[in-house]
Formats: sequence, structure tokens, C-alpha cells
Amino acid sequence: MNQRGHQRGHHLGTRPAAGPTSRKARAERFAPYVLVAPAVLVIVVLRLWPLALGVNFSFTGDGELNGTPVGLGNYLELAGDPLFHTALRNVGLLVLLLPLAVAIPGLLATFIYLRVPGHRVYRSVYFFPAVLSPVIVGAIFNLMLGYDGPLNSVLAAMGAGPVDWLGDPGIAMFTVVGVHIWATFGMALVVFLAGFSTMDASLLDAARVDGASLRQIIWHVIIPSLTRTIQFVFVTTMIGMLTSMFGLLFVMTSGGPEGTTYLPEYYIWHQQGQMNRPALASAASSVLFVVMLVVGLLQITLLRRTGRQD
Repeated sequence: MNQRGHQRGHHLGTRPAAGPTSRKARAERFAPYVLVAPAVLVIVVLRLWPLALGVNFSFTGDGELNGTPVGLGNYLELAGDPLFHTALRNVGLLVLLLPLAVAIPGLLATFIYLRVPGHRVYRSVYFFPAVLSPVIVGAIFNLMLGYDGPLNSVLAAMGAGPVDWLGDPGIAMFTVVGVHIWATFGMALVVFLAGFSTMDASLLDAARVDGASLRQIIWHVIIPSLTRTIQFVFVTTMIGMLTSMFGLLFVMTSGGPEGTTYLPEYYIWHQQGQMNRPALASAASSVLFVVMLVVGLLQITLLRRTGRQD
């Protein structure tokens, strides 16, 4: 009987008790989720949930219709607002100027990495504008770029006429974007230098031995080696242009002349703070979010395809 009972238990496949090894395996399997959970919770509570509330609020009315669903009314109003059209056109201008905003810190970081004379001093000088407040930067350049300012005085000494840098609708936006690039490229430069620290220096040595010129080294060695870094700088620089130029715009042009320097974030502030239209501002914020998402995805896709071709 005992032998039959033993055989029956063997055929039934009695499960052995869980030991320390299995418990350790389960703990290791769930450890990544436990470590990531606080960060995910913070993102959901402080980012995704407010975003969802803002999108929902954009479908309600303002003023007497406060809290009343209006469907796509706010978005239709944005579609017919010439000022919002100008803000979106300026986004297109930022996209066109983005390669320049990335190339400047990239080239300067390359020269610093190649240890041009005084490279340590240049590193500090180039980064210094990044620590200045946009209000201070705007006030400084208002003085420099004024109609009677130092820059026009230099142009007059060279025989050129004065330029209304901030009052001419045709060049005011270019002026503000140029100041923004000057004030912020130091951070991108630091990112590029961090990327250079991960690059295989033997590739540069081999290129020099083969007699490659500086242009060839940059195009065939440095750029392919820093593809990930370039992608990151492209995306973060574009986000900075779309969301961090309010201070400069407010101090330098206040959206003028004739509304030509409006960007979506300045339009959002104008509708929320000046016109008391929070629902319309929420709709504009939702559009800005979609624009940033689309532009970012297109940049990443394009850069990845370019990297594969190289």
C-alpha cells in the first residue's frame, strides 16, 4: 500500500514547496516595476492628468458660457483667427532656422573638443549666456538693437543706414530668434561635449593619419558618431524655441510690430491673461502640444533615416 501511494503521488506531480530561489526570482522580476512606479506616478499626476484636464477644458466656453460644452467652437475660432495663423507661421520659421540653432553649438563644441587654443576659456564664455534670465537678455539687446543703439552706430560708421531691428515687421522675428539662439546655445554645447566624451577617439586619429580635412572629419566621423546626441539636441532645441521664448518676446517686442512676432505660447498668454479667455487658451495649448509632438516625431524619423543612409 505504501508503495502504491508513493507511486500515485508521483504520478499526480506533487508540487514542491517554493524555496528561497523562486522568491528571489520573483523579486528580481518585479524590482524594475517597483523602481519605475514613483516616476510613472509623478508623470501621470503632474503631466498627463493636467494635460487631459486642459484638453477637456478646451471644449467648454468662456465668459457667459463658462463651463458649458461648446464642442469644437474654440478650435474653429482659432482656425479663423489671423493672429493665431501668424503664430503658426512663425513656428514654421523656427523649424527652418532650427538647423542653424543646432549647427552653431555643434561646431563650437567640435572646436573645443579638438582643443583649439583657449578652449577652456571658450567653454565658460559660451555657456555664460545660458545662466542669464531672458528678461535681462531682452533688456540688454533692447539697448544694443535700439534705433539709436550701438549696433546702428557701428553700421552708420561703415556707411550703412540704420536698421529698425525690432520695429520692422520683416526682420523683427529673425532678430528675436537670433537673440534666443545666442542666449541658449550654451546648454546644447554642453550636451554635445558630453556626446564627444563617448566617441571613440581612435576614429579621429585614423582620419588624421589618412589625411582627412576638418570638413571631412566633421562630416564622415563626428556626425555619424554623434547621431543620438544630434537627435536629442534637435528635439530639445525645438521644444525650447516653442516654449521658452515668452520672456524675450514680452521684453523685446510684446508681440509686435503688428503681431508679427507672436508665437503660440505668447498667444496663449494673451488670451488667458489679457483677454480672459482661458478655454480658448486651453485650445491653443492643445494645438501647440500636437504641433510639438508632430514636429518632434518628424525630426526623429528624418534624422534616423539620414543616419541609416550614412
